[in-house]
Amino acid sequence: MAVLFPPGEFRELKKLLLIYGWGQKNLLTKLDILNQDFQAFHSNNPIENIRSRIKAPESIAQKLFTQNLELTAANARAHVKDIAGVRIICTFAKDIYVLAEILRSMPHTKVISEKDYVSSPKPSGYRGYHVAMEMPVYYSGEVENIPVEVQLRTAAMDFWATLEHKVKYKYDEHIPPHLSDELVSCADQIAKLDDRMFIIHNTISILNSNGQHE
Repeated sequence: MAVLFPPGEFRELKKLLLIYGWGQKNLLTKLDILNQDFQAFHSNNPIENIRSRIKAPESIAQKLFTQNLELTAANARAHVKDIAGVRIICTFAKDIYVLAEILRSMPHTKVISEKDYVSSPKPSGYRGYHVAMEMPVYYSGEVENIPVEVQLRTAAMDFWATLEHKVKYKYDEHIPPHLSDELVSCADQIAKLDDRMFIIHNTISILNSNGQHE
């Protein structure tokens, strides 16, 4: 049975999602400029692609329901910290830390929290780096700081996370132990693959550099 907001609260939630969308757009503009900066003025661009999403009302309702909280827009604002999300896919794992440092130094923003699941993966095998940021939004004559969650992953990490999400959905969050073990094993292999791909990239860069000096 679907969990839904009451009609009045749903109307308030729609207004809230609009404001969170503005905060997300603020960050996306900064990231688009950063991406173009890397492309135009630097030899390597750590950004493969950038995606974004605003959490659906049904997902927000379910999250509040599982926390035994009343389904109100105020509770969504107070307790659901990933309503606005941005995902940056990086070329290599090391690029994740480069971009995390750039996010910390962005003007007119504030990092609320960071979670490093790259060096310390979740028990499930999940890897990624999460940065919760506050983006200023000016509307109705006032400035409000809107939280936006940024997830940094390599393409391989993102592929694994997508697969795990599908498996969780199929088994209603209760993944059989043998599949859980297989997912952890795959996550470890993917991490090794990321490392090997970077070594190959680094080797090619060194060879090209030496060739230029000959």
